[in-house]
Amino acid sequence: MRLSSFVVATACFACLAMTVLSIAAALPARAADGDAELGRDTYEELCATCHGRDLVNPGGITFDLRKFPKDDAARFKNSVLNGKGQAMPAWAGKVTDEDIANLWAYVQSGG
Repeated sequence: MRLSSFVVATACFACLAMTVLSIAAALPARAADGDAELGRDTYEELCATCHGRDLVNPGGITFDLRKFPKDDAARFKNSVLNGKGQAMPAWAGKVTDEDIANLWAYVQSGG
C-alpha cells in the first residue's frame, strides 16, 4: 500500500511538472506574438524620431534597433518601459503590452 501511494504521488508530480513546463514554454511565444504592421505604426509614432525611419539609425547617439538581439524580448520590454536614463524616455504607462509585443515583432522583422 505504501509503494502504491508513492507511485501515485510520483505520477501526479510528473503530470504537474509537465503541465507547468508546457505553460512556461508557451508564455514566451505568446509574449513574442505581435503584429509587425501595427508595430511599425507605433514605431513611426513614438520611436522613429530618435531611432530613425524604418529602423535605420539616423547616425545619432541612439541605438540601432536593427542590431538589437532578436532573442532578447525581455531586455527590449525593459528598455521600452523603463527607458535608458537620459538617452531614452520611459514609456511605462504610455504603451500597452500589446503595443510592446507589436513593436517587438516589428524590430524582429528588421524594418
